Amino acid sequence: MQFRTKISIPKNDNPIDYNSKMVSLGSCFAVNMAEKLDYFKFQNTCNPFGILFHPLAIEKLVDFAVSGKQFTEEDVFFYNERWHSFDLHSDCSNSSKEELIANLNAIVKSTRQQISEATHIIITYGTSWVYRNIDANQIVANCHKVPQKQFGKEILSVAIIENSIQNTIDLIQKINPKANIIFTVSPVRHLKDGYVENQLSKSHLISALHSSSFQLPTSSYFPSYEIMMDELRDYRFYAEDMIHPNQVAIDYIWERFSETSISEESHSVMKEVETIQKGLQHRPFNPNSESHQQFLSKLQDKMAKLVSQYSFMKF
Repeated sequence: MQFRTKISIPKNDNPIDYNSKMVSLGSCFAVNMAEKLDYFKFQNTCNPFGILFHPLAIEKLVDFAVSGKQFTEEDVFFYNERWHSFDLHSDCSNSSKEELIANLNAIVKSTRQQISEATHIIITYGTSWVYRNIDANQIVANCHKVPQKQFGKEILSVAIIENSIQNTIDLIQKINPKANIIFTVSPVRHLKDGYVENQLSKSHLISALHSSSFQLPTSSYFPSYEIMMDELRDYRFYAEDMIHPNQVAIDYIWERFSETSISEESHSVMKEVETIQKGLQHRPFNPNSESHQQFLSKLQDKMAKLVSQYSFMKF
């Protein structure tokens, strides 16, 4: 694709390669990028506690992992025939209280290990708008469809977000001082907040990131939101809901991420992986034909060669 406007993005000083171990945290756009990393067979863990949208929720998750929090009955509640935690996405909810608590404590333990071993941590912020549980006077990560009257809505100030970003960095560095942290702002528009309110929300995130995260040589900023707003400034790059980027946009933003944040040496491996992935998706007219069997044999050889180099790869 050729565009009149193309944002200048400096190459990451600590690029991702196939020896890298990543943890991706944040909004649903983090999932889009994680799916790309998974497709190309990088080592990546995405949102162990489910999708989290705002900085305080992500900070709390990292704090849970670093401090080794132990969930108890006091941390969960029952609603609509399931047990939930206000600190987690509903993907983690469970019909059994005991299973939920056990699962959360297992996730805390595994997430601490993943963060401590990660070479790169990718954090995607989605919004500055948050909901505060009125009774507990605490900001939640997810309302779990509990009646709206139990929450107050507010926007995080730039100063609060700056502090949260710094806290998140400090927590990560406690157990992994060498981790490279890549921050980005999700291009998904939160239009339920309102058009003006969405822009205000994103501007708070961007202002905070540009005033705090660059103080450390191991952190960087990738402009996902800016690419969507400027390079892809057209509704044809949105899905039918006119909120989420469509696949063309996701592919393009990934391409820009790949060329600036992934090492050049890894690109040749990515091409090999993509060839195998397309081969695995191929549906022959005659599965029993000799030509198709030869095709499968060559495909197996390609997979075996890559797995011998990168034992973590699973096709």
